[in-house]
Amino acid sequence: MKASAFVYPWDVNGDPEAPARIADLGVAQATLAAAYHSTRALTPRHPRHRVVTAEYAAVLYPPDPARWEGRTPRPHESGDWAPGDAYGEAAAALADAGLEVHTWVVLAHNSRLGAEHPDTSVVNAYGDRYPWAPCIAQPATRAYLTGLAAEAAVRPGARGTELESLGWYGLAHLHAHDKTGGVPLGDAGQYLMSLCFCPDCRTGYAGQGLDADGLAAAVRTALEPVWRGAAPSDGGWAGVEKLLGGATANATRAWREDRARTLQEAAVAAVRAAAPDGFQVLLHADPVSHHCGANAGVDPAHVLSVADGVVVPCTGGASPLTPFAEQGRAGTVLAANLTVVSGMGGSPATLAADAARARDLGATELRLYHAGLASDRDLEEVRTGLGALA
Repeated sequence: MKASAFVYPWDVNGDPEAPARIADLGVAQATLAAAYHSTRALTPRHPRHRVVTAEYAAVLYPPDPARWEGRTPRPHESGDWAPGDAYGEAAAALADAGLEVHTWVVLAHNSRLGAEHPDTSVVNAYGDRYPWAPCIAQPATRAYLTGLAAEAAVRPGARGTELESLGWYGLAHLHAHDKTGGVPLGDAGQYLMSLCFCPDCRTGYAGQGLDADGLAAAVRTALEPVWRGAAPSDGGWAGVEKLLGGATANATRAWREDRARTLQEAAVAAVRAAAPDGFQVLLHADPVSHHCGANAGVDPAHVLSVADGVVVPCTGGASPLTPFAEQGRAGTVLAANLTVVSGMGGSPATLAADAARARDLGATELRLYHAGLASDRDLEEVRTGLGALA
């Protein structure tokens, strides 16, 4: 199975040993961040630093001024954590080590966008804004995300791209000093707290026969016993229907899925228009279409008719691959994404067994998160595991 390791430019730039170290793991590819959200990242082997703080969502290359002239919103260049063409410098070094380089592009997850342009953010039924979560129903935001996808994906020398968070983001969010876990919301509660009530979504609900004010009130009413701990809010989509009512729940889902599907179609088409022949386009995806987050909820049949394949989170088990594998599309890439950083809940020691199980469920490739964050011991176990699969 072809394997690729995720990596940041700051893992490579300034560390002349990094490209060979990554190649020696036994991977054929590096999936290198070209546009990324704010983060604080460990660099346990870098000769110059141990912690990199990316203060805001940014592109890790110089954006094209002509593309973005007069447009709002527009991407920000990164600060001193990834200066200049940090992506290009790292990509060249990785390619020189014999690795195929693909871009890693984070889209609808951008706290700086929400801070500078609050009206772009998802607004929940209580009127709270989620600055990390751009509303993908808004035309200007969709245009921005589509343009960013094309520019950040198709960097010089890249053979393909992986588009992350190309869909709805919601309440769940790994945020600095996050303190939102006091009430267990479950799958259904997360969905209700992720419904957007910005002006564009209100209009969209009206098109589905819903009154937006009435819907917001219904969401608040449905969640009241959840806040008190008097009612569960799990049970998948059936739990959403139980809380909100079947007809209402399905009308909200129809609006949101249409916005996600059409955005995915537009973004992939924009990438293909900018890319050379043979350029591979994958989406980080969750097979449950109402789910929000970095692995955007998708309809498996639809997304595999649009993209060349998907990257699927499999650290907790490989069953999410099954709905994609059931489509049986020849040549489709089904990449199992396995966390190999033990300190972040990964299990590099069981990589070979986990990969074999994923292969049995339809995986054609592996993605390893994350070569820059892992300890030396983790990387040695990755090397051993990939060697056992060879």
